[in-house]
Amino acid sequence: MAKAVNYNNLTGSINKGDIVVLNTTAVNLGLGTGGCHFIIFNYNNKSKDIHGKGHIMKLRYTPQQIKCLAAEEKDSPYYNEFNKFKSLDGHIFIIGTLHSMLGPIAAMLKWYNRDLKINYIMTDGGSLPIYFSNTVKLLKQKELIENTVTIGHAFGGDLECINIYTGLIAAKEVLKGDITIIAMGPGIVGTGTKYGFSGIEQGYIIDAVNTLGGKPIVVPRISFNDLRERHIGISHHTRTVLSEISKTSSNVIFPILDEHKLNIINKQIETLEIRKKHKVFYEKGEDIIEAMNYFKLNITTMGRCYEDDKDFFITLGAVSRYATKALK
Repeated sequence: MAKAVNYNNLTGSINKGDIVVLNTTAVNLGLGTGGCHFIIFNYNNKSKDIHGKGHIMKLRYTPQQIKCLAAEEKDSPYYNEFNKFKSLDGHIFIIGTLHSMLGPIAAMLKWYNRDLKINYIMTDGGSLPIYFSNTVKLLKQKELIENTVTIGHAFGGDLECINIYTGLIAAKEVLKGDITIIAMGPGIVGTGTKYGFSGIEQGYIIDAVNTLGGKPIVVPRISFNDLRERHIGISHHTRTVLSEISKTSSNVIFPILDEHKLNIINKQIETLEIRKKHKVFYEKGEDIIEAMNYFKLNITTMGRCYEDDKDFFITLGAVSRYATKALK
C-alpha cells in the first residue's frame, strides 16, 4: 500500500479500485525533490479531455503534454494587452528562489497592509503543476495572494504564460496587482556545484524585470543553521546569482542580525564586490514570526521551522519591510 499523487488535468479523475500505472522513481531513490509516487495512467480513463480553448502545449513532446490557453496567444481575451504594452512602470517584483519564501513574504506584506493585492508568478524551476503546492492553496484560502501565473512549462495557474517576460506583463497589466512575488514551485534542484542549481533563474529574472521597466527586489537565501558550509551566511546560490549571473542592478535586502553574523555577511558582500552592481539595503525582519502566527502559517524550509532557522525567516521579513516602504 502506498500513496500517490494524481493530477486530474493529466490523467483524469480517480476512484477507489481503479488500476493505475505509477512513477515510483523519486521514492525509490529516496529523494526529497519529487519524493512521492505519481500516477502516469489510469486504465479507467481511456483518453484525455481535449476540449476548451488554447493552442499552447506545456510539457511539450512528452506523453503528458497538456493544452492550455496562454494569456498572450491570439484567442486570449488579454491578447491586446501584450501588443500595446510599453513598460512595467516601476511595478515591484520580489524575486525569490525557494518556494518556502512565498508564504512568509506574502503574510508579512499583508500584515503590514491588509488591502495590498499580491500576485504570484510560479516559474518552472521546481514543481511544474501548481496544484502540488499546498502553500498556494493555503495562501489563496487565507486571501494572502490574489492570483497566480504559471510560466514556461509550469501549469495550472489562474493565467498561463509562455515565458517570464509575458508573465511579468500579465501580472501587471492583466492581474493589476500592487506587488508580485516570483519564485519556483516546490522542489529546488541543486548539485553542490557552482552553477548546477535551478535557483540560478533568479539572475535572468532580475534582468527581465529591468528590461521591461520594473523594480526588482531580490530575496537572498541566508542561513546560519544549514549543515552545508556552502549555504552558511549568504548561500552560494545567491552569491553566484548576484556576482555572475545577473547582468543588471537590483535592490538586495539583507536582515539586521547580530554583529558576528553581519560581519560574515558583509565580508561575503565585499569579497564578491556585490555593491558594484547591486544596491544593498539592511532592514529589520523579526516581525516575520508575528505575521506568520497571525495568519496561522506553519511554514518550513528544508524541513526547518522558524525556531530551527530564524535568520532565513528574518531575511524574508526584512525583504517584506523594505518592499512595503517602496510601495509608499
